[in-house]
Amino acid sequence: MHVVRPLRVEFCGEWYTVDGDRPFTIGRESDLTIDDNPYLHRTFLTLSSEFGLWWLSNVGQLLSATVSDATGSVQAWVAPGAKLPLVFQTVHVMFSAGSTAYDFTVHAEEDFYNTSLTARPEDGGTTILPVTLTSSQRLLVVALAEHVLSQPTAGRASVPTSAAAAARLGWSMTTFNRKLDNVCEKLDKLGVDGLRGGRGKLATNRRARLVEYAVATRLVSVDDLALLGETRSDDVPSNDS
Repeated sequence: MHVVRPLRVEFCGEWYTVDGDRPFTIGRESDLTIDDNPYLHRTFLTLSSEFGLWWLSNVGQLLSATVSDATGSVQAWVAPGAKLPLVFQTVHVMFSAGSTAYDFTVHAEEDFYNTSLTARPEDGGTTILPVTLTSSQRLLVVALAEHVLSQPTAGRASVPTSAAAAARLGWSMTTFNRKLDNVCEKLDKLGVDGLRGGRGKLATNRRARLVEYAVATRLVSVDDLALLGETRSDDVPSNDS
């Protein structure tokens, strides 16, 4: 049987070595202690070696994680009770607990598959595979993801409230909420999980899930932060949904 080589996990500038002797736990009180956030499970995720592969398992009961490869062209949503084989040399993991978003990176010495990002637009829009955002939709996503995108290393960042993001853009709450609905509906139709509203689902969860997906798939990037500097408090977005 193939023996897997150790992994290295990067979080907040610190590195952890993971071997195959036992599951490596990630959570509020784990081998990798993420934060003392009460919304975070004591043990949320585990890394373990099985059948010659490394696996990421969600052993929590409420939270989900977004996993992507280095290019952002492969993305998966790992719900409670699910497990995912880590077949890429670099894997990014993002999740939210309360209003805080977290991310860490898993580095392997070998990869089973390679991916390359082939969809990159030349016009003013943003396109990742079938997803296209209008200019104002992209502004909305960047405003919500600003703290995550601006952090120097993988770690933790807050997801702003709708009121704070609307104020950042100089938009009314009515405009912001309408455009948030439009973005979430667009992505939901493309099969992105966790964005549809419903009973028991708070708006915070929807915003955080949108940030996770957008950052993980490179729908927005650090380069897009410059767009926020171009907005003014008296800017009124066009009716481009």
